[in-house]
Amino acid sequence: MPHTTPQAAGYKKSLYTALSAALLLSTTSCVSTPSTAPQVNTLKAADYCLGSNDTKTQISSNAQSAQQRAINCMLNELQTYQQKGMSARQQYFAYKAQAWLNYSTHNDSMNSRSDGGVQAAHAAEAILQALKNNKIEELELIEDIPSTSALMRPDLWATLNALKESGGINNAPREIAFSEVSLIWAAADQCERGAKSSNSHFRMADRWLEQAREAFVNAHDSKANVALELLIVRYYEEYAPLDSNDDNCTGQVLPIINKN
Repeated sequence: MPHTTPQAAGYKKSLYTALSAALLLSTTSCVSTPSTAPQVNTLKAADYCLGSNDTKTQISSNAQSAQQRAINCMLNELQTYQQKGMSARQQYFAYKAQAWLNYSTHNDSMNSRSDGGVQAAHAAEAILQALKNNKIEELELIEDIPSTSALMRPDLWATLNALKESGGINNAPREIAFSEVSLIWAAADQCERGAKSSNSHFRMADRWLEQAREAFVNAHDSKANVALELLIVRYYEEYAPLDSNDDNCTGQVLPIINKN
């Protein structure tokens, strides 16, 4: 049987090659998985619940419970900066951080594949730290749309940023803050789940903006109100071409009009 040994050797070589290829494929898959997996929120209750005497006993070993407790404690801290005695800018950012935390909680409860909830939690943390460290003036009033969302409803974005640029947060800090996060939330939902999921958030943003616009109109004379309307039109002309019509969320840089 002169050919038995070479045949066996060839068979073993082929088997070894196949196994090696399979192992390499498996290793590659394992390495690449983390880059596509959603990020995980990392808020810690111990960082925000220091006022409680029994913090250690109340913090659950379950990560989700600890996360929610941190959010609840952050919301309690934000209430300090939402009072009438605070500046309109402080109130605006405190309400914006509250809206971000609501968004983050909702995203986690829906087991979203998007990193929007993580980004929202980080945004809220940054605002709270700025409030506590008296650095709120360093935060920009008009920010770009994050990468997990998109520019949809340019008419609402135009109204929002025209109000901001016209000093509208002095009249309606809460309404402007809530409308902004609602717009971001709505577009992110539409990209991930479709238009039906986003409709309620767009309607909510519209209602908040209507209230903010009414508050501005009631607090200003006709000249200021006409200037606001003209600025809204100018912003709309800037934003309309940027509208995301394909439900693809990759963020958006928002041009700022210098009304002077």
